[in-house]
Amino acid sequence: MHERLTNLDRDTLLGMLEDFAKNWLAHDGLWFQAVEQRDGLPAAIQLDEQAWAKFSEIEAKRIMVRHGIAAGSGLDGLRKALGFRLYAVLNTQKISNETSNSFDYFMVDCRVQYARRQKNLAPFACKSVGIIEYSVFAKTIDERIVTTCLCCPPDPEAGAEFWCGWRFSI
Repeated sequence: MHERLTNLDRDTLLGMLEDFAKNWLAHDGLWFQAVEQRDGLPAAIQLDEQAWAKFSEIEAKRIMVRHGIAAGSGLDGLRKALGFRLYAVLNTQKISNETSNSFDYFMVDCRVQYARRQKNLAPFACKSVGIIEYSVFAKTIDERIVTTCLCCPPDPEAGAEFWCGWRFSI
């Protein structure tokens, strides 16, 4: 670890973690907008889906290593891993409707959708990307997990009580 980081206090490190997450998300958005401007929305969505398929697996594997989450650890492993995603630093999330073989995961507040709302833009239609992102992330934790989209933009009800909702089941 870099010596300059080990000497920082907890509040500074936590602030830096939030900055890193915001920077990552800003870069993701700027990359998407650049592709959209150059090649159009369908091309940007297609490339975003490809990128998230790879990124979600990488992020899940790193979380598993860092936090001792074993492959094949089922819904308990997934529940734990979701709490360590970069999104967890920036967005309000909740888990509900837990049973022995499923739970629902909701993105209550989403920084991307909040920014778009502040600019009077329509919600970002992230459903096709989200299906790939969450399915790959969950399957990396445990191949038995099935991911179902409950609601995600452009679904008309998205944004009322939550932005997106996902059911994970085995």
